Amino acid sequence: MKLNNSPLMKASWLFIGALFLVFMFVPLGKMLVLSFNVADGLGLRHYVDIISSNDFRQVMLNSFFVAIVSAMSATFLAFILAYTVHWTNLPKGFKQTIKLASLFPMLLPTVTYGFAIIYTFGKQGLLTKIIGFQLFEDIYGFYGMWLGYTIYTLPIAFLLLNNTFQYLDKKFVIVSELMGDSRLRQIDMTVIRPLIGTFAAAIIQCFFLAFTDFGIPASIGGQYKVIATELYTQILGASPSFEKGSVVALFMLIPSVLSILLLWYVARFNVRYDSVEHFDLPTSKVKDRILGVLSSGILTSLLFVFAVIFIIPWIKTWPYEMAFSTDAFTKVIESSNLMRVYKNSLIVATLTAVFGTIITYVAALIYERSGLFKIGKLTIESSALVTNTVPGMVIGIAYLMVFSGSSISNTIFIIVISNIIHYFSTPYLMSKNALSKMNLGWETTASLLGDSWLQSLRRIVVPNSIFTLIEVASYFFISAMVSISAVIFISGAKTMVLTTKIVELQHFARFDEIFILSLMVLLTNITALIFFAVVRYLYTRSINGTTKIKVKKTTVTTVA
Repeated sequence: MKLNNSPLMKASWLFIGALFLVFMFVPLGKMLVLSFNVADGLGLRHYVDIISSNDFRQVMLNSFFVAIVSAMSATFLAFILAYTVHWTNLPKGFKQTIKLASLFPMLLPTVTYGFAIIYTFGKQGLLTKIIGFQLFEDIYGFYGMWLGYTIYTLPIAFLLLNNTFQYLDKKFVIVSELMGDSRLRQIDMTVIRPLIGTFAAAIIQCFFLAFTDFGIPASIGGQYKVIATELYTQILGASPSFEKGSVVALFMLIPSVLSILLLWYVARFNVRYDSVEHFDLPTSKVKDRILGVLSSGILTSLLFVFAVIFIIPWIKTWPYEMAFSTDAFTKVIESSNLMRVYKNSLIVATLTAVFGTIITYVAALIYERSGLFKIGKLTIESSALVTNTVPGMVIGIAYLMVFSGSSISNTIFIIVISNIIHYFSTPYLMSKNALSKMNLGWETTASLLGDSWLQSLRRIVVPNSIFTLIEVASYFFISAMVSISAVIFISGAKTMVLTTKIVELQHFARFDEIFILSLMVLLTNITALIFFAVVRYLYTRSINGTTKIKVKKTTVTTVA
């Protein structure tokens, strides 16, 4: 039996429905109507102008090409890392290091990647100084964006592949060896083919993220124009046009929708096992050493790119005065403006984590544990799916068009709402999956004992969802700290956050402050992860208890 269809449940559904209607469907509808707006009424003139433009066609080709190449390279590197973790006999500590280091880029905003790449591979970059020559002739443009997108999407590809590797049955490796298969055929039959669906999902997901990202092309794109920078130019450029900006935004939606449809399609290629047996594979020292070296090289290169973030702020004037100095750090700390921006980021991330967790959990409760009518549930499920197809830049532009000049314009509130809508899908699915695994008989038993709906929720359902709620809150907090695509269009002078401040400082070439603000984002996210880990530990400890029960041994003498 599911939770009853109480008035509170209906009110919750109405609230969530109104939230999506006002802050997603209305703005997207307004943007769609605005794209047809011409001088003498409605028409397709803006679409014709955009499509017939050679520059825009080149922009689309650039966007597709760099996104596809980056997605494939990120997936390939992620496969090497995941294969090393699950298909070798290397030390567990090394494998755990791979898992942690591969997720490091997720703790930084993407706009920082570009500046880190410039200060690493540029003419005066750290690596150039070390090896004596520039590795890339021109780091601005395609090569810089390719490297940046690869770093950006690598963690996502690794998470997907790492998760699927856990469910591959290793006994087929033994079967393959007994049948005398070659090494290549063995890898193909036991690893590659079972992972085809995940490979496709990783490439599609990485492509979508690269195609819609704004931070990396904004910092290192140069003259290599992509759709994200084109959209920014149409809205906030020298001659802004909301109508043409709406058309470009809608073109950005097309690959997003196609990505979701392709993800549905490739799901059929997932291999299912009746049972999965976990055991250590036969030892192959040569293979383990090669993969260990490759994984170490990938992660060392990855972390080396971000090394400048920790070095540059403490150099007086890179690369001319290499003396140690705390001037830049002191300037940031003493700047009331920059500290106010940091405070805004903390407020936004905290509010997003709190209210985002509550809203997504209630939405999942309505779908999985209520007797609400099917259409009501379908509206929540459909809304969650739509949020997964709408890029952050499109949300930000839609809000700019609808709420500009209103009482919520340039407020913390609108930034928090945009973050919740933008990142709604993943936390909702996490909550829904957790609730779907709970026994439906719990509520029936509680009801027979006289518990109300709220008491059942408080005593039974929520305590069994605590770990998921902690994961959801941490996801919302970190995502809000590094978000830039939507926020760049809706934050004002008083509500500016760290990511938008970094973009502003770029125009003044104040890279010392950029790296310090990036460090603040990184350290804040690491602190948040530690905090959530402590909360999880304390809750586990409160459940399991810490008192050791001493068992008194007794000797029983039997008489024959």
